[in-house]
Amino acid sequence: MKVIVTGGAGFIGSAVVRLLAGEENIDVVNVDALTYAGNLDSLAPVENSGRYKFVHANVCDAQAMTDLFAAEQPDAVMHLAAESHVDRSIDGPAAFITTNVVGTYTMLEAARAYWQPLPAARKDAFRFHHISTDEVYGSLGAEGLFTETTPYAPNSPYSASKAGSDHLVRAWHHTYGMPVVTTNCSNNYGPYHFPEKLIPLTILNALEGKPLPVYGTGANVRDWLFVEDHARALWTVVKNGRVGEVYNVGGEAERKNIDVVRAICDLIDELAPGAKPARELITFVADRPGHDARYAMDITKISGELGWQPRETFESGLCKTVAWYLANRPWWTKIRAGSYAGQRLGLSTRKSA
Repeated sequence: MKVIVTGGAGFIGSAVVRLLAGEENIDVVNVDALTYAGNLDSLAPVENSGRYKFVHANVCDAQAMTDLFAAEQPDAVMHLAAESHVDRSIDGPAAFITTNVVGTYTMLEAARAYWQPLPAARKDAFRFHHISTDEVYGSLGAEGLFTETTPYAPNSPYSASKAGSDHLVRAWHHTYGMPVVTTNCSNNYGPYHFPEKLIPLTILNALEGKPLPVYGTGANVRDWLFVEDHARALWTVVKNGRVGEVYNVGGEAERKNIDVVRAICDLIDELAPGAKPARELITFVADRPGHDARYAMDITKISGELGWQPRETFESGLCKTVAWYLANRPWWTKIRAGSYAGQRLGLSTRKSA
């Protein structure tokens, strides 16, 4: 079996590639444009595997994607290529519309042109798996969970662009019969996470004795999912998910942002203590515009139908994550010296061209 993974040099994509080319012994073609968050160092564990191939290309390039399908003849596509950081979408929404909406359309059309003339057996077995986010559902109150039938109510340019891509995938299934599956996941964390997001930024700032920024009062709640658990869920959906269906994936680990930061501080104090307790570095900063109050996922469908459950608790996953950053300083020091040094994003009010 051969699988094309778009965005395979990103955080979640690289976890999928490592799982497939390593543990699952699947032939994987990683297609990535290598924007700021794409990092081939994250594929070091499988880069010399005979199961792994890298193609440097942009999912918005229609000819490149057409050529890719013709050359590789995949059995499935796992479409993860996306701009993904809410703060960056506030500063510059245009890139999110281009990659997330236009890029998904381009992939769907290239996949459709490839899929339609396949022999019957291969045509029936082919899957286009679109990976999305819980943020398309908007914001929850103090109670309740997002389900697969929760109405869409995106509140940021990022979530709106992902909602648009989700609707395109649904439409290509209902209009053209494309054999699609879609997953919407909660917040991921774990090894190889680009340090603009809350958990890796907090870990690295704490290690360097820098302020630990917490938006607003830190009361916003997220459901945290260990990235390797997520990768296993995605592959389970490709293998066993029902065509045309949506599956929510979550870690069943709701935490307030401030509690996440405090937990990281305590692990840093235990594993790599600094000159003073890490909690003293916590700094409350201006909140993100339109910051959703709470996300939480109901995973009854994927667990009941497909038998997937997260293996890691939040505590075990966070401990593994902090330990990984401590053991892999060369991976993140290169990033801190180059593409992202930890500066605040998402406060711009300028209009994007």
